[in-house]
Amino acid sequence: MTAVVKYPGGVEDGQVITDGSPSAPAPDAERHRLAQADAGEQDWRAWGPYLSERAWGTVREDYSEHGTAWDYFPHDHARSRAYRWSEDGMAGVCDDRQTFCFALALWNGRDPIIKERMFGLGGDGGNHGEDVKEYWWYEDSTPTHSWMRWRYHYPQAAFPYDELVAVNALRGRDDTEYELVDTGIFDDDRYWAVTVDYAKASPTDLCIVVTVANRGDRAETLHVLPHLWFRNTWAWGLPGTDDRVPRIVGEPRRLVGEHWVLGQIVLEGDGDPTPLLCDNDTNAERLWGLPSRTPYPKDGINDHVVGGTDTVNPELIGTKGALHYVLEVPAGQERRIRLRLTRTAPPPGDGDPPPADLGAGFDAVIWARRAEANRFFAGVIPAKASADEALIARQAIAGLMWGKQFYHFDVKRWLEGDPGSSPPAGRRHGRNSAWWHMTSFDVISMPDPWEYPWYAAWDLAFHCVSIARVDPGFAKEQLLLLLREWYLHPNGQIPAYEWAFGDVNPPVHAWAALKVFEIDGSRDHEFLARMMHKLLMNFTWWVNRKDTGGNNVFEGGFLGLDNVGPFDRSAALPVAGVLEQSDGTGWMAMYALNLLDIAIVLAEHDRSWVDTATKFFEHFAYIAAAAYDQGLWDDEDAFFYDVLRLADGTQVPLKVRSVVGLLPLAAVTRLTARTLHRLPELGARLRWFLTNRPEYAAVIGGRRIGPDGRQQRLLSMCGPEQVVRLLARMLDTEEFLSEYGLRTLSRAHLDKPFAVTLGGQEFCVGYEPAESTSGLFGGNSNWRGPIWMPTNFLLISALRDYAAFFGDDLQVEYPTRSGVKKTLDEIADDLSARLISLFTQDDWGRRPIYGAAQLFQTHPDWRDLIAFPEYFHGDNGAGLGAWHQTGWTALVADLILTLRR
Repeated sequence: MTAVVKYPGGVEDGQVITDGSPSAPAPDAERHRLAQADAGEQDWRAWGPYLSERAWGTVREDYSEHGTAWDYFPHDHARSRAYRWSEDGMAGVCDDRQTFCFALALWNGRDPIIKERMFGLGGDGGNHGEDVKEYWWYEDSTPTHSWMRWRYHYPQAAFPYDELVAVNALRGRDDTEYELVDTGIFDDDRYWAVTVDYAKASPTDLCIVVTVANRGDRAETLHVLPHLWFRNTWAWGLPGTDDRVPRIVGEPRRLVGEHWVLGQIVLEGDGDPTPLLCDNDTNAERLWGLPSRTPYPKDGINDHVVGGTDTVNPELIGTKGALHYVLEVPAGQERRIRLRLTRTAPPPGDGDPPPADLGAGFDAVIWARRAEANRFFAGVIPAKASADEALIARQAIAGLMWGKQFYHFDVKRWLEGDPGSSPPAGRRHGRNSAWWHMTSFDVISMPDPWEYPWYAAWDLAFHCVSIARVDPGFAKEQLLLLLREWYLHPNGQIPAYEWAFGDVNPPVHAWAALKVFEIDGSRDHEFLARMMHKLLMNFTWWVNRKDTGGNNVFEGGFLGLDNVGPFDRSAALPVAGVLEQSDGTGWMAMYALNLLDIAIVLAEHDRSWVDTATKFFEHFAYIAAAAYDQGLWDDEDAFFYDVLRLADGTQVPLKVRSVVGLLPLAAVTRLTARTLHRLPELGARLRWFLTNRPEYAAVIGGRRIGPDGRQQRLLSMCGPEQVVRLLARMLDTEEFLSEYGLRTLSRAHLDKPFAVTLGGQEFCVGYEPAESTSGLFGGNSNWRGPIWMPTNFLLISALRDYAAFFGDDLQVEYPTRSGVKKTLDEIADDLSARLISLFTQDDWGRRPIYGAAQLFQTHPDWRDLIAFPEYFHGDNGAGLGAWHQTGWTALVADLILTLRR
């Protein structure tokens, strides 16, 4: 018997709302919306949480002489200075062109400014790099953003801006960061728990509920200011923009916006709010003592609410508006505000919009969308997952969905400036000057909307693997996007990130494409073919640019693993020579195998890909064998090391046991009898190699009978002997194996740091399980001991690939020296469980990610709100780095879905 749940407004759980009224039940309304969006029938993705949480301190907004982004556009400027390339806000949404923006602002009556955006410290102000100093969470979101929930804890006392700056400035790299919770501002529960729920009645009709709960022991007043504004495009000075200024008009209970592209958009609220209007233009007088374009600039609402000034337009017209609510809330109680944001007419959008439904129809949409979201995720998260694991997986996916951001960056325009605003002359030869071709105007999956509010190429590849679990269409579009001609450099390089598009990220796009293809049912061959055409260009770039000696061993610089070696691998070497990298070579061997696998899939439908398959089979063999021939493998230590090849030919192995030496394990695939039968040319080339190039037998000669009783071949950079010996180190608790996953540096370096003298200078690497004490890369990232989700995920995937070949016949000690042997699948399962346990409650109800932070561990209002940190303490699992790095840390959701399937 199925229970029927009734909600306010008379709608039952299971009914679908498409236009504000009940309709026939559907088995999975969210999947239906996804299908409509993918087919172009209804653009359910048109509006979403695409508004960044930080636009200040970014490269795009930096027009300084020396590229000092954090100093040129600091937090103090953000409320007063119009952005050029982006907008930001809290709990924000916008359209996929960021024509309009909606976000929440708050004022507790004590802060010096209203809370319009999150506060944090830049690279120079934080003792461990960029660091946000607030607490908010992404609790929920469906892929089409038909249902979303956001949560923020806002102190009732004056926000300690100056204290956070001053104390962190006094702390060095050996000290922990000084966080907001350390100030005591949340003592006695004197804070506001603010929740924002979104539900779509249609692709361009949002029902919004803002709930403010007074957690303190006395009555308090909170000013709630939902904002609607237009992104400033009229001040650019470009042809056709200066005379096309949109407008927002304030009316009782609502703001009515008119835009020549969007049409008419209305924000309407219940109750009796006061409309406040100003202009989204810079307050030049405050910042530089110059005349402003308008008497009611961007910070006009702030100054009016906080200081009572006459900086809002009395005629109720502007380009930025807010509905001002003043809520008196008794201790322990809460208040709700209903808002509806609707596109009410196409251009010119100058009619009189009808009043919004904020009653029964509104309730129906809210409750139906929530029920549909529950039904959707019940079909995603396995029933075998515990309630806690389901909570974690759902919030991880929510973080990915909220991490989608509108990203605008025309590099040529940025280099040259707008009419009337000329960047410094050095700009043309400085940062990103070689990437003038690149134009971004897209919604992109970001690592983090505050600490990393710009895409990173290899992060994005990992994001897409988890995103494909709920929205494979968007995941595929994202992977293709960075290979499009307006992103991919004409020489074939994939842009890394806006701080330096020319940096080199690991080549994981092909790996991600295969994963997404498989998750999506292994049927979208057009997607794989489109990926393949562009990846061929990128692979060629790697071969031409990162194999200096032409010997099939690769360089690449830091390759995303900043702070992993004794010196900066992307900077000039301390002595003349070339650094040949085990991770660079391993990545390229894996890349060749990924392209081989893609070519095999495509060749089964189009025989023209057979030659491509044989090409990458050979290229893999050359790379894998070269790693041994050129000395990257140390047989005595049973480990891969980077090798510094000096100008006189001398080789200096850099014997740092780090993830650099484990990544070659990921270069592995199988050739089944079925594949070799269907592609006889590939089988013939394999046999020719074994006959005429027997020196490659170690990397292509592995052969055994598969589960189907037919022969299969192992292609692996690590032969069976090397796999066993390398795993003995990887699975050693005194080296890489932690209670919570695999460390990035062997714990053996705690007592025995690696040291090498080069050019008269000593360079050292020691095990650091938490934040780095090294200043490399600004000290804002550490691969010298902590646990990182992406490399763990790759190595677990590799173990499953080896297990598919060896089956139960290969068992190794786990942990090393324990005397207990397990299959590789069992080890992969246990490593997955260790990573998942970073987030789940232990027997005492504590989550390792929160370490010693008692508020997060024990308080019922905090403990089930999950953060997804950038990396984790190598010994105790505490979360470190960027606090909202849901991007690749959301891989924990994939681990849960796989382990509990």
